[in-house]
Formats: sequence, structure tokens, C-alpha cells
Amino acid sequence: MKLFDENPEKRIPTNYGALTTLITVFFFWGFVAAGNGIFIPFCKTHFQLNQFQSQLIDTAYYGAYFYGSLFLYFISQFRGIDLLNRIGYKKGIIWGLIISLLGAVLLAFISTHTGARFGWVLAAFFVVALGFSLQQTAAQPFALALGDPSTGAHRLNLAGGVNSFGTLLGPLIVSIVLFGSLKGTGKEPSLGNIKLLWLILGALFALVALFFAVSKKLPKGTNEEHIEKSPKATVALILIAIPAAILLFANNLFSDSVRPYMVMGMLAITLLILFISMEMAKRDKTGWGAMQFPQLVLGMVAIFVYVGVEVTIQSNMGALLKTEAFGNMDEKYISSFISLYWGSLMIGRWTGAITVFNLEKKTRQLLTIIVPVVAFGIILLVNILRGNEVSNLYLYIFCILVLIAGIFYGQEKPAKTLLTLGILGAIAMLVGIFTKGMVATYAFMSGGLFCSVMWPCIFALAVAGLGKYTSEGSAFLIMMILGGAIIPPAQGALADTRIGIHDSYYLAVACFLYLAWHAWQTRKVLKRQGLDYDTQIGGGH
Repeated sequence: MKLFDENPEKRIPTNYGALTTLITVFFFWGFVAAGNGIFIPFCKTHFQLNQFQSQLIDTAYYGAYFYGSLFLYFISQFRGIDLLNRIGYKKGIIWGLIISLLGAVLLAFISTHTGARFGWVLAAFFVVALGFSLQQTAAQPFALALGDPSTGAHRLNLAGGVNSFGTLLGPLIVSIVLFGSLKGTGKEPSLGNIKLLWLILGALFALVALFFAVSKKLPKGTNEEHIEKSPKATVALILIAIPAAILLFANNLFSDSVRPYMVMGMLAITLLILFISMEMAKRDKTGWGAMQFPQLVLGMVAIFVYVGVEVTIQSNMGALLKTEAFGNMDEKYISSFISLYWGSLMIGRWTGAITVFNLEKKTRQLLTIIVPVVAFGIILLVNILRGNEVSNLYLYIFCILVLIAGIFYGQEKPAKTLLTLGILGAIAMLVGIFTKGMVATYAFMSGGLFCSVMWPCIFALAVAGLGKYTSEGSAFLIMMILGGAIIPPAQGALADTRIGIHDSYYLAVACFLYLAWHAWQTRKVLKRQGLDYDTQIGGGH
């Protein structure tokens, strides 16, 4: 295997000790986010919520990412310098871990009170994710600073692989904590069962923060470069923040019959603001900063939709599997399917990471077949250790073969790959809607396969040609993780109507079709600008 640099002895050595500790925070993000898939149906039963209300856990969690990034952006705009660059990535991670520690302690405290309200659970999740937002903003460039720039992509993909492994284990461990055993047959689930898990996570947050604080060998990662103010982009982001805030903090002002229209309206308003901003920036680029580039704004919409569909498929799956058409599955058995969904993302991201290495074409093609099969084997092994029957999972290999075919057809080109996977994702959702039982279950879970490598495709297309605005554009894209806060409750609201939970997955169909259109449209935009839209892609976020 040959890496980018032909002279390894000239490379800056990688700080493996620091990198090993750093990637633990990547594990935290995946572990908690995927564990929500088990925690959501539990909270729905425990607090007697409807489907819309249960999805507010995602609203609190992913909304915190948006508001955390937005807060940093506002301060940076006011001071004329990137605040995170000024204090350094190392301190940014430390402060992020401390904030997440406070959220973990809050959730552990709430779990000891039998009369705890759902609103306090949402507040705790918001605080945990607020810390994650700061960690994620700082950790990715920090990983690049822990060694030679030529091997930075390898470190990010290693961290991304650990993140995906966290998403595989998260649902299983949360299920063990709630139900008391690997087989889900130990104790009655209660909010108090979760206390130990969050105390352990809080302790880990504290230990990692302490390591970063006392380590003298870690680079600070500071940058004094001044940034250009973007007042028009700031206004657009404020307008986007308003419907998200209403959804998070004031949804109780709306009755159950009005909520579906309210949340769908907020979804439409958010997307409309972005498209109007793009059209206004075409007429006058002054004051728009990175948003003056149509490919960036299109990318913001795509990240919003992509994160939204990735999260909503699994967040609403718990309710879907409890319906008669899907076997009236008990909550304690849902975790294996949620784990397989997130494992599907791991399969795709490990496969996508192959392109980072400068391998011979035949070797790369061979690994594109071998790696997803090996990753699937790991998923089966985890389920065997849990005591699950895995024979009914074997047929899922056909879904994986479809992904492999899609990746080969995409030829490592962002636009072509995104278009292909968007169409395959829409077909999978339609198969799930028009069938029942295991066929439909696997069809919906295969959405994780088709989402898996969309992030780098969207990112590569969105930042093409941005030049000095690349850093700001990347920050705007990270903010659009907000899609995970709005699209899941939008599907939940649809499920609470006569449409029902099964047909509510038409929203996922619409998301995948939009992502396919986005690939086609962005390719046209970049072609008009004379830019390369066929740059090779790497692994997932």
C-alpha cells in the first residue's frame, strides 16, 4: 500500500497517543446519537408521548449542533476573528467535553427522580449535544494537526470508522442498560436504569478533558487569521433559527391537530429561506460571504436533507416495528435492528474510506467488495454475542451487494455517486412502503447503506471553488446538521395523522429524490463555473 508521500522519512510523525485519545470523542458522538434510537421509543412509552413528541429528542440533540455553531459564528462575526481559531482547537475540545459532562450529570440527576418531566430530559440532551457541537467543530481540524498534512485524511477516516463503531454499539449498550441483559430479558425498563450509563459517560468526558488539559505535547491549534463579515448571511441564519427555536421551545403552543401542519410549515420555511438567499446572492454577492456561491447554498440544503433522512429513518423505526404489520415487536428486541441500521452506515463508510489510500485500481476494486462483507461479518458477530438469532439477517447481504454495485457505478465521482445512491435510497424506501414484515424492514434499514457515503459527496461538491471562503462555507455546512432536528419530528407529526407511521416514510422518499436532484443540479452549476465536479471522494463524516 502506498500513501501520498513517496518519502515517509520526511513526514511529520503522527502523535498517536493524542490521536488515540482524540478519537474517543468520535466514538461518543456515534454512541449517543445511535443510542437515541432505543431511548426514543422507551421515552414514548414512559412519558406517554405521541410520535411527534418522541422525536423532540432528535430536535434537542441535533438542534444543539446548529445553535452551538451559530453562537460561535455570531461571536466570530462580531469580533472579526474566528473564536475557535483564537482559543485553539485543544481548548475547544476541552470546553466541549466539560459542557457534555454537565449534560450527562444533569441527565443522571433527572433519572433519580420518579416525577421527572420529559422537558428536563430534552434539556439534558441539548446540553450534551451542545458540547458535542464544539467538540466536532474543533476535533476534525485538530486531527489534521496531529501529524503530517499529507496523511491527515487517513486520521480523519480512522476517527470516522471509530464513530461508526460507536453507532453500532450504542443501541445495544443502551438496550442492556434499560433492560438488564444482552437478550433484553432482565428487568423492567425505567429512567433510573440509565443513571449508571450517563455517570460512566460523564466520567469518561472528564478523563479525556483532563488528559487534554495536562498534556504538554499536544498542539494548541491556534490561528489569528481575520474573517470577512457576512451580514446578509447572518440575517438568513437568524431567520432559519426562528422556526427551529419554536419547534424546540414552544411546540406546546400548538394542538395535536395543528402540529403536523406547523412542523411541515417550518420545514418548508427553512428550505425556502435558503433558496431565496441563493437567488438574492446571484443578483448581488456583497455581504453574503460563502453563501454567494450557489453550490454552497445547495450543499447546505443537501446536508440538511441528508442528516434529516439519515436520522429520521431510524428514529421512527422503533414505532414502525411495534406495529402489527411488522410483528408487534417489543421494545427490548428493537435494538438489534437499530444496530443493523447504524451498522449499515459503518459498512458504507469503511468502504468509502478505501479511496483515501493510493492503491492500485484492481486492489481498490477488490477491497470495495471485501471490506463491506467483513464489516457485515462484524455486525453479525456483535448480534451473536448479544444472543440474537442471525440467520434471518443473512439475506441482508443482497442489500450490501446493491450498495457495492452503486459505488462501482459511481466511479468515485461525487456527483455521480450521490445521484446513484439517492435513486437507490428512494427505491428502497418505496419497497419498504409497499411491503411488510422482514422485506420492508430490510428495505428501510438499507437506507443506512445508501446514506453512508453521501456526506463526503455533498461536502466535496459544496466547497468546490470557494477559495478563501472554504472555512466559512464548511461552518455553514456543519450548521445544517439542523436537518436532524426538524425532519424526524416532521415525519413523527405525519405519523400521528391518518397517514400512519408506515406511510410517513414517503417523507424519506422525498428526501432521497431531492438528494438525487441535488447531484444533477450542482453538477450543472459547477460545470458553468468551469470547476471540477469529478474529484475523488473519501469516507463519511
